Amino acid sequence: MSPYSQDLRERVIAAIKAGKQTNAQIAETYDISEGTVENWKRRWRKTKSVAALPHAGGPVRVLQNCISFIRAEVKKQPDVTLNELCERVLKEKKVVANDSMMCRELQLLRLPRKKSQSMIVSGKHPV
Repeated sequence: MSPYSQDLRERVIAAIKAGKQTNAQIAETYDISEGTVENWKRRWRKTKSVAALPHAGGPVRVLQNCISFIRAEVKKQPDVTLNELCERVLKEKKVVANDSMMCRELQLLRLPRKKSQSMIVSGKHPV
């Protein structure tokens, strides 16, 4: 979800300054929540700005410091399973990872991954 436009924020502050409407009426007029109006009003009083804050960046990737090791392991053994790769990272780098973390990291690195230990050479699942 993208942030509200600066124009909308400024119109809401202008309506608050005019003092002719309640927060609830302003929220209804501009089709935003009353809480958003209250938050912008609070920020305006405190900082004199209602500009959108920059993106915080999200959670830190646990396996970020293991990128070169993961690349080397996949290059050395392309059919390594996610579980095996997690065990190797734990043993060598002392970083605890699970299969889903490793899968996401491999996708970010655009590396192939082994999908199943039960897969046979022909690529067909056993019956």
